[in-house]
Amino acid sequence: MKGKSLIDVLHDVQETNPENYIPENLAIKVSQTFKTTPAKVYGVLTFYTMFSSIPRGKHIIRVCRSLSCHLADGEKIIKKLKEELGIDFGETTEDKEFTLEESSCLGMCSVAPSMMIDDVPFGNLKEEDIPLILKKVREGAL
Repeated sequence: MKGKSLIDVLHDVQETNPENYIPENLAIKVSQTFKTTPAKVYGVLTFYTMFSSIPRGKHIIRVCRSLSCHLADGEKIIKKLKEELGIDFGETTEDKEFTLEESSCLGMCSVAPSMMIDDVPFGNLKEEDIPLILKKVREGAL
């Protein structure tokens, strides 16, 4: 842990949790390690969208909601994801495999519409791509 920033440690804590989040008790331990207040750690935890203080699925799907993606029929991709997963934004599938989140921008405007699953980017998406991508992620092929 020596030499790691607060953000690095929070990433480590979240990545080692099978529910893909940082529980309150661990956030408090992190604050003690950094000799800071739990409020400061919680502030960082809630400011950055890559962190969560509530349980999430094994895989996080972030869908871009930027103007570029919207103009490139991104809403069709969102509709297909919600249909395939049976969940809405902020929800997790019953099997705890996927959590669907929205992002104001993924920085992939040149390949809109786009999304990320964990750290893997997907661009130039079409509705018919979604079932195959989800299948590959479930099978561990991505």
